[in-house]
Amino acid sequence: QVQLVESGGGLVQAGGSLRLSCTASGRTFSRYAMAWFRQAPGKAREFVAAIDWSGFSTHYAESVKGRFTISRDNAKNTVNLRMNSLKPEDTAVYYCNAHRSIVSDYWGQGTQVTVST
Repeated sequence: QVQLVESGGGLVQAGGSLRLSCTASGRTFSRYAMAWFRQAPGKAREFVAAIDWSGFSTHYAESVKGRFTISRDNAKNTVNLRMNSLKPEDTAVYYCNAHRSIVSDYWGQGTQVTVST
């Protein structure tokens, strides 16, 4: 069992930056690929960014490529999402995900990010 707690969301003006963090419980954090998803009002949850267990391989949605950076610290059981040049369309609830297999897939409760014009 892995429990995930996100933090760092908030209100920011367009063009600004935010850093989201996700802290995981348990001693097996380094065995999980980690990802961030987001869900805007009235829309389906969508993939944002992912990082493999080692931290050397990352993948981004086209909409955030070049603006967002995902990183992880296995010693601290954390994964971060640095978001720069934020746009109003980035407004959503951001969720942290830990994935190892179909039966080992966990979600956080989400953190709200609101980007104003």
